[in-house]
Amino acid sequence: MRRVWLALVIASLGWGTAGVASRAVLAEGVGPYALAAIRSMVGALVVVGFLMARRSGMPRSAVAWKVGVFMGVTNLAVPYILSNVALQYASAGFLGLSTALIPLFTALLAHFLLPAERLDGIRVTGLVLGFSGVAVLLGWGDSGLAEGGRPLLAGLLAVLAVASIAVGGIYAKHHSGGYRSLEVTGVHFVSGTAFIAVAMLFFEGVPAAPTVKAWSLLTYMGVFSTFLPFVLYYWMLRSVSATWVSLSGYLVPPIALVGGMVFLDERLQPGLLLGGALILIGVLLTDRAERRARPTPSRRAS
Repeated sequence: MRRVWLALVIASLGWGTAGVASRAVLAEGVGPYALAAIRSMVGALVVVGFLMARRSGMPRSAVAWKVGVFMGVTNLAVPYILSNVALQYASAGFLGLSTALIPLFTALLAHFLLPAERLDGIRVTGLVLGFSGVAVLLGWGDSGLAEGGRPLLAGLLAVLAVASIAVGGIYAKHHSGGYRSLEVTGVHFVSGTAFIAVAMLFFEGVPAAPTVKAWSLLTYMGVFSTFLPFVLYYWMLRSVSATWVSLSGYLVPPIALVGGMVFLDERLQPGLLLGGALILIGVLLTDRAERRARPTPSRRAS
């Protein structure tokens, strides 16, 4: 279990700093679609290179291909594009708090789609508190930016991104016995990058060459905020439940909030504090319910 926790922390650090780096890249003049495309392309190159070094080919099973392509859309293309667009209207901390909804959306979907992960009273309470926090975030009017911002639009885009991630996580968990994580990661990144590239060409056209600073940040995101977290994510899905894996959403918000205040001069405003507190309490309750439901060693042996 220690290895799972370590993997969760590393993945959360990568995902938590992605919003901060993304806003810095947007400030360098890179468009949101180009940002998503280049970041995913770097991640895809690292994955393919890693697979070649291990002499691992593309997956042979139909399940691995289906999971990889499905995750390429739901856990890469859709959330990357929506999150980058949202970062034009709200802070990295705001988006980080929205990411905390992943366990709640996952728990809700798992109740209907995964028979072993039913909702109980504590989880329902967590869901109510979490979505109350969303209402506060959307309605209070605080974006976390020093000037301007459109928190309602950013929040709606973030919620759609979170829902897409939750759908992908449930689908991958449902088929977790039929694929190897690294093989699926390769299909995931290549297919997701292809979808994003098409969207970029359609909405933004061919991007201008990024600055040196932007390339440095994009490379960081491609490796440490994309490739590494997703490899760890697939590995964790084979070891624990989909709801437990989604608890990275509990660690990402404080990382994003602190990173945004330190590196981007973002603000911790009252609406973010109240809405974020409700969301994180909801996630904490979900975590508690997950721990209570998880079999102990003695129960597994019986």
